[in-house]
Amino acid sequence: MAQRYELADPASDQLTALLTALADEPAPPTTITAPKEALNQHLADSLSGLQIDVLRTATRIADLGAGAGFPGLALAVALPDAQIDLIEATRRKCEVIDRLADAAGLANARTIPARAEEWALGEGGEAYDAVTARAVGTLAVLAEYAAPLLKLGGALTAWKGARDPEEEQAGARAAEVLGLEARPPFPLRPYKGSRERNLYVYVKTRPTPERYPRRPGMAAKRPLGAKVRG
Repeated sequence: MAQRYELADPASDQLTALLTALADEPAPPTTITAPKEALNQHLADSLSGLQIDVLRTATRIADLGAGAGFPGLALAVALPDAQIDLIEATRRKCEVIDRLADAAGLANARTIPARAEEWALGEGGEAYDAVTARAVGTLAVLAEYAAPLLKLGGALTAWKGARDPEEEQAGARAAEVLGLEARPPFPLRPYKGSRERNLYVYVKTRPTPERYPRRPGMAAKRPLGAKVRG
C-alpha cells in the first residue's frame, strides 16, 4: 500500500507561487503562512500522502473540509493529471483557496462550496478514486463522510497525529458498517523535526448502504462506531 515518495522540488514555480500567495493572503484560514514554516507544515506534510499508492495513482480526488487548501492544492501541484475537488462549506475559505489556486496556475483544482454529505447526494456520489482529510474530524466521522463519495476500490487517506487506540477502534467499527476496510496506520516523518504523524487508509471494498450519507451534522453528532455505554 505504501511507497517511498520524495518531496517535490520546493523551488518549482507552482510550489513557490503557492507559498508566496499564502504569505500574501490578507485573511488566511490558517496561522501558518510564513513560507519556510508553510513549506514543512503544509506542503511537505500534504505531499507525504503520496506514499500511499491508491492516492498517488488517483485521477479524481476529493479533499474534505479543505480549509486553507491543504492537502488538496499541494496534491494538485504533484498530480497535474488528476482532478482535485476541494470540498469546503465556508464560502470565505473557498474564496481564499480559489485565489491560491489561481496564483499557482492550478487548472486541475476547484472548490466545491458544500458539505460532504450534500455533495455525495449529487454529482459527488461514488465519483472519486480517493478522498483526503487533514485536521478535519475523528476517523469514524471521516469514514462516514468519505464512503459515499468513493468508488469501489477507492480509498480515504486521513492525516493524523499521535495514535489513539480508542479512535482507531471506533474508526474500524464505522468502516465495517460503511463498506470500508481499515488498513494498518502508516507512520510518517514528512520533514525534519516532525513528530507523531500517521496516515490512516480505508479502502472501499463493498458498496456503502443506501442510508448513507445521513443528513448534515449527524456523522459528528452521533458518530458510527461509538461504544454504547450501559
